[in-house]
Amino acid sequence: MNDVDQKLPASQVGDLAHAVLDAVGEVVVGKREALELVLAGILAGGHVLLEDLPGLGKTLTARSFAQALGLDFRRLQFTPDLLPADVTGSFLYNQRSGDFAFRAGPVFTNLLLADEINRTPPKTQSALLEAMQEKQVSVEGVTYRLDEPFHVLATANPVEYEGTYPLPEAQLDRFLLRVSFGYPDPGEEWEVLRRRISRRREEAEIKPVVNAATLRAMQAALEDVVVEDSIGRYLVALAAATREHPSVLVGASPRGSLALLLLARVRAVMAGRDYVVPEDVKEVATPALAHRITLRPELWLRRVAPAAIVDEVLAATPAPASGALPSYATGLPVR
Repeated sequence: MNDVDQKLPASQVGDLAHAVLDAVGEVVVGKREALELVLAGILAGGHVLLEDLPGLGKTLTARSFAQALGLDFRRLQFTPDLLPADVTGSFLYNQRSGDFAFRAGPVFTNLLLADEINRTPPKTQSALLEAMQEKQVSVEGVTYRLDEPFHVLATANPVEYEGTYPLPEAQLDRFLLRVSFGYPDPGEEWEVLRRRISRRREEAEIKPVVNAATLRAMQAALEDVVVEDSIGRYLVALAAATREHPSVLVGASPRGSLALLLLARVRAVMAGRDYVVPEDVKEVATPALAHRITLRPELWLRRVAPAAIVDEVLAATPAPASGALPSYATGLPVR
């Protein structure tokens, strides 16, 4: 049986996930919670937006996950003059054959780092939409399927506005979650320097923990994680509450409910369970929903963040009881 066809139990998926995080943690100092969210987005089969200030390890995180997961990796620097063909590829004339041949763009990879995605115009940003949602690109009327797994880790600077183009709501909605790292504390910052001194070179290499086929098997195993009806209704209630909040102009779409479902399953597996509990949902609610919310204009003037709205929704929406273990629990150890 090959890696593509193998059946992985939830406990093994959790062990492999923690091994990947440990490997990435050898290079990316601290920020374990943020790294868990990035890995959760990948395991859930989605794309991740890393929104933070320059120099906080976003590019290093993407490259480290690609190495630990054994994935083909490409980095695309988004600039104001970048064209859609620079992302998807284009047809070039081959003088030998006297015909046009397709030259694949950087989107044909397993893990694409879309660096500073908000520095390119909307037309080029939208070139990624089909790839992110349909796992395919269309060039000159010809459709090309992307090899799986395919994930986009995009970075964006949240404070620079000159020369940037805000991501449209349709594209933000394609990202399963948004993650920020924040500044390291002094101890973590010194550890970054210490490790750089120790390895005596700039680049840090990580040995693969899994490969692309095993990653697909891990993703498939998540379909076996049980979600009770009460949990499913709780997911829907949270997303619906963002639409009804008086401070919100546009709330989370049904894609937000789906994001909660997928990410909660990953959190359950990483906690050593094959069933979802309300705490799994609460842990992923803010990164899964905050970027899908558009606040009323007057709220921006008062510097109200969408994350605060998600916190209010979580506090106001009753969660199903999770005291006793459900009948479908299989006795997996809780981490």
